[in-house]
Amino acid sequence: MINILNLMPELEPDELAFIQGITRNMTEDQIKQFVVIYRSRRREPMLILATTLVGFFGVAGIQRFLTGQIGMGILYFFTAGLCFVGTIVDLINYKRLAFEYNIKEAQKVQAMIGAY
Repeated sequence: MINILNLMPELEPDELAFIQGITRNMTEDQIKQFVVIYRSRRREPMLILATTLVGFFGVAGIQRFLTGQIGMGILYFFTAGLCFVGTIVDLINYKRLAFEYNIKEAQKVQAMIGAY
């Protein structure tokens, strides 16, 4: 059995546990295909943190666009990150934003792999 940690050492512990759970019943070829697709779709927590910081000095809401929350991104853009309060909250919760997005993407990739 392939070890996901060897294929994706950049995963956070909670994300690793989730990925190991959904790939448990996959074959080795399916796991390799999953890793290739998932790695191209996932967002690094540091990217979310960096784009949240940009909200203080430039365009607010980029982190929300990156995580697929287009409506919130537009709201943040036009309200300066909800008067910086929403941007500060996102700054504190950047790992949760990345984790939630990555979980949704992992489930989509799992559904794609299962469809073959």
